Amino acid sequence: MSDDKDMKLARKRAEVIFAVRSGQITAEEGARRLGVSRKTYYEWESRALEAMTGALEDKAPGRPALPKDEEKERLRNEIAELENELFVAKKTVEVRDMLHAYELHKASVKKGTEEKKRKRKKRQ
Repeated sequence: MSDDKDMKLARKRAEVIFAVRSGQITAEEGARRLGVSRKTYYEWESRALEAMTGALEDKAPGRPALPKDEEKERLRNEIAELENELFVAKKTVEVRDMLHAYELHKASVKKGTEEKKRKRKKRQ
C-alpha cells in the first residue's frame, strides 16, 4: 500500500514540475501546491530533471550486460590456464618424440657409416 501511495505522490510532484517548466504556473505556486518551500521545490525539480535526462541518454544497443558471476569468471580463467598447460604439455611431448627420433636416426647413420668403413677395410 505504501508503494502505491509513494508512486501517486511522485506523480503529483512530476505533474507540478512539468506545469512549472511549461510556464502554466510559477515555481512559487508549484511549491505551494506541493506544500514545500521554493528551495525544496527547486531541489526536487533539479533531481527530477537530472533523472529524466539520465533516463533519456543514448544507451548501448542490445540488452544490458549481466552482472559478472565471479565463480564463472574464476572457472573460465582456470579452464583457460589448464588448456594452456595442456597445449604446452602436448608440444613438449611432440618435441621429446622428435628429439628421440632424431637420436635414433643419428645412431642409425653412425652405425651405417661404421659398417661401411669396416667393409672398406676388409676390401683393402
